[in-house]
Amino acid sequence: MVSKKIIIISVFFILLFSCKKETKPKNIEDDSSIRQQLYRLENVGWKSKIHSEAIEGINFSATEVPVQYYLLKDQGNQDLFLIDSLYQENKTERIVEFVFTQEEEEDLLKEKFTSLSYEDGVKYLSFSIDKDFYVVTSKNDTIPCSGVNYERNFKIAPFQKIMLFFSGIDPEEEIQLIYNDKLFRKGTIKFQFKDTYTEILL
Repeated sequence: MVSKKIIIISVFFILLFSCKKETKPKNIEDDSSIRQQLYRLENVGWKSKIHSEAIEGINFSATEVPVQYYLLKDQGNQDLFLIDSLYQENKTERIVEFVFTQEEEEDLLKEKFTSLSYEDGVKYLSFSIDKDFYVVTSKNDTIPCSGVNYERNFKIAPFQKIMLFFSGIDPEEEIQLIYNDKLFRKGTIKFQFKDTYTEILL
């Protein structure tokens, strides 16, 4: 009787471990595939090349940043299936990092650059500048900016940075960013994003 129980228990454990062995490689393979796609984002950053235009002492720089980069920064890398799922839901979003720099490293929100008070310059970057940007896709669709996040540096860094958000763009589409500069009155500036993402240091 005892030997029968031992045999039954042994068979049960063999079946249990064999089932685990069958499912484990599949999960590892899926996780590895996602991890491989996100490896560069997590370790060195993965952005498009910086596109810059210098006009009358002011440098305007635009860099496209993939959605996955911010998902990893926000969610961490503990659940890569969640990161991939969130990316699939948001893959038609585009994020562009836009930086204004004065060649002598002066604060560009001074009245002599904007013709506005410092406070009004901050308000413009925070609430109104989104209307000055739009994207044209390779299919000639015009996409307005859907939002801006102004990263205030409180006069510590010699630049002003905003994050631009655009929605409803096929991830395979090439884009051109158009900026109608009303803050510094430098006219219309175009930034063509033709190249694929390139590793750069953050």
